[in-house]
Amino acid sequence: MTNKPTDIIGSLIKGLHVLECFDAHHSRLTITDVATRLDMDRASARRCLLTLAHAGYADHDGKFFSLTPRALRLGLGAQSAMPLPQIVQPWLDQLTEQIGQSCSVSILNGTEIIYVARAAQKRVMSIGLMPGSTLPAHCTSMGRVLLAALPEADARAIIEASDLSPRTPRSLSEPDEIMAKLAEIREVGFSINDQEIELGLRSVAVPLLDTKGRTVAALNTGMAASVEPLDALSQKYLPALLTVQSALRRML
Repeated sequence: MTNKPTDIIGSLIKGLHVLECFDAHHSRLTITDVATRLDMDRASARRCLLTLAHAGYADHDGKFFSLTPRALRLGLGAQSAMPLPQIVQPWLDQLTEQIGQSCSVSILNGTEIIYVARAAQKRVMSIGLMPGSTLPAHCTSMGRVLLAALPEADARAIIEASDLSPRTPRSLSEPDEIMAKLAEIREVGFSINDQEIELGLRSVAVPLLDTKGRTVAALNTGMAASVEPLDALSQKYLPALLTVQSALRRML
C-alpha cells in the first residue's frame, strides 16, 4: 500500500520517536536531551514533551520529563495483541524452571532485537530486561540467530548500519568478522555468545521456526560466566532449547 503525503501525520511520528527516547538508561530527560538524541529542534521537542505531559503519558518537574504508568498501556496493548508472546510464555516459564536460568524470546527490528517474552530466574545483566527491552542485534546470541536467517546481503546491510563500537574487549567489531560468525551459526543452527554484550555474561540461542521452516523469532538462555564453563552452553543447555524449538514449531 502506497500512502500519499497527506495521509501521514508528521507530528504523531515525532511524538512516537520522543516516547522511544525513554529507556532504562534514560528515564529522565530534558528538552535538550530529547532534541539532541533525535536531532530535532528544541521547539519541536518541547511541544512533543509538553503534549505527552498534557495527555498524561509523561511527568514534568520543571526541567526533567519522565514517563508515567499510563505509557505502559501502549506497550501492553501491543503485546497483548501479538499472538507470539502468548504462545511462547508458558514454554519459557517451564524451560526456566527446568534449567534454572532466565530465558527470553525476541524478534528483529532494524539493527536491534526486541524482547517479546521473558521468564527471569535471576538477574545476570547490569540492566533489567523485560518485554519491550532492546539490545543490538549484531553482538547478541539472539540477534545473530535472527541475522543468520536473512539473505546475506540483507544481514550485511543491517550490520553495516549498526553501531559496531565494541561493548567489551571480546566483541567482534568488523563486519566481515560478524558475517563469518553468521555463516557458522547458519551451519550449526545455534549461536553462543561469550561475553560480547557484557563481561561476565554468556548465552546460547536458537531460532524459533514456523511450520514452513521460516525463522520467526529467537529463543535464548543466559547465565553468569562464573557459574558454568563455556562448553556447558552447548552440552547442558542447548538440548533443552532445541526441545522447546521443536515443540513450538508445531504451534507457530
